[in-house]
Amino acid sequence: MEFLRPDFLMFVCLFVLFGLFVALNPITRTHKVYLSFHLIMMLWPLGQVGVRSTDIPSYQHFYLTMSFVALSLLGPGWLAFVLFLTRRTHYLRRPSRLAAFVLPAALCAASAVFNPFGQFLKPEQGQYGDREYGPLFWIMTFVEFTYFFIALIHMFQAHRTVRSLNERKQLATSLLGMFVLTVFAVLDLLFNVVLSPWLGVVQGLTSAGIVLSDICFVFAIYRYGVFDLLDTAKDRIFEQVETGIVVIDEAGKVMDFNRGAIGFMLLAKGESFDLERFLLSGQPANDVSDFLFRYRHRPADKIRTEILLTVGAYRSVSLQVSPLLDRFKSLQGRIVAFHDVTEQRKLIDEMNLKNEALHERNLELIAMQDELYRANQKLEQAAVTDGLTGCFNRTFFQQYVEHEAFLCRQRNIPFSVLLFDIDHFKQINDQYGHLAGDEVLRATAVAVRAALRGVDLLARYGGEEFTVFMPQTTRSDAQAAADRVMSAVSNNEVRVSGHTIRVTISMGIVTEGESEWAAAAAEDQGSDDSGSILHELFSKADVALYQAKNEGRNRVIVSH
Repeated sequence: MEFLRPDFLMFVCLFVLFGLFVALNPITRTHKVYLSFHLIMMLWPLGQVGVRSTDIPSYQHFYLTMSFVALSLLGPGWLAFVLFLTRRTHYLRRPSRLAAFVLPAALCAASAVFNPFGQFLKPEQGQYGDREYGPLFWIMTFVEFTYFFIALIHMFQAHRTVRSLNERKQLATSLLGMFVLTVFAVLDLLFNVVLSPWLGVVQGLTSAGIVLSDICFVFAIYRYGVFDLLDTAKDRIFEQVETGIVVIDEAGKVMDFNRGAIGFMLLAKGESFDLERFLLSGQPANDVSDFLFRYRHRPADKIRTEILLTVGAYRSVSLQVSPLLDRFKSLQGRIVAFHDVTEQRKLIDEMNLKNEALHERNLELIAMQDELYRANQKLEQAAVTDGLTGCFNRTFFQQYVEHEAFLCRQRNIPFSVLLFDIDHFKQINDQYGHLAGDEVLRATAVAVRAALRGVDLLARYGGEEFTVFMPQTTRSDAQAAADRVMSAVSNNEVRVSGHTIRVTISMGIVTEGESEWAAAAAEDQGSDDSGSILHELFSKADVALYQAKNEGRNRVIVSH
């Protein structure tokens, strides 16, 4: 009778162990891996029973195919379970390693299913109860023993490295299970394939090895707690904590969330986490622009903000985003935590009400401080800028250039100074009036500023005279900048009282820090100080400017 055959009894044992395991254990990720592996192990004895329960060749072939497909998957199943057990799943994160892990087993399973030209197995006398194995079967056998050998290596390595006695017992028990299955598989191959023509068939060897190895694992589960109970505790805490928690990957997709998060926003696994929609659903307690900028562009930062939810009951919610980094400090994902701080906010509001009287007494002082601050700002602005043109004034320019020019000389960095004034400006004042002259000064300053770089410093040096400090600028660069300024001024139209006024400028340029200056500076380094540098610069620029005027105005002269 088929139900008395060893393979059937082994299948029943495996089924009972499976039921007990599901009924008595909380299901964690590692448990899921084990249960998948257990189901694969159950298919082997089931297929062996099926082969002997029918005389129809097609049915026999189906059951044999199921058995050998399960056997093909048994090797990678063992190895995957061992990697989870020893916490070495990082070996499978690279696509190349994952392909090398799956491909051999998949090819063996395909050869068992398609059995090309009978190269996997052939029936004898039309029946698969007695069969002849081909080269593809022996290739599958070699691949499976390779998987077992790699799994044993990982188990031995993990057993040597762990320090906890309990963990060593866990791994030792699991290792024993692997040895038992390997031994019985070798015996089955020896008796039922190699020596079967002389010794006959011994049924149930591989099935018995599967059951005994599975018993080792079940014993390890109950005796030593082979599966990580901390994962279970973390899962329980994750679900029961009142704080809403959402786990997203580095691309912003929702990987998991707890029940607490559902009370704050609608979520679905696999969808993109829409933080902006959540912020728009309430009233931010403060400016969230920096929060959103860091969320989008600096995902490795830990950031926090607070928002008042106006949907339903008013709630103050603290929102915190924390990065998940691996041991190489690479971003793997982020944790978004929602915490209801309504009660804390109420306490703060009550405290604010109690301090309101003191706050009102301080309002006048705060107002006075604000006025003083604004007045100081105006004074500071007036101290460094020209009131008419908005350019920096001469005093600030001299202080700035004294410092910067001295540093540039010390570091041998080229810089240039442009000194220019408006041609025939006195005639503009005489012909159109001083108000028109003021407008020409303002418009000229605007045109010149538009032609300069952001690092260039424009100042009104006095009257209709302006100057520009240009850091990191060679003589050729300064000449190009002067051409842009001359063009911008000459093309600028100033409309005053129905009149259109065009002006030109004359300019002198002095450049420091190029090779000829470096040679001169090497001869007389000790004479450099900020005052002498400034005097020297503007003496040269002034000479060049007057030369430009004497040569007919509306031109640039470079000091040599």
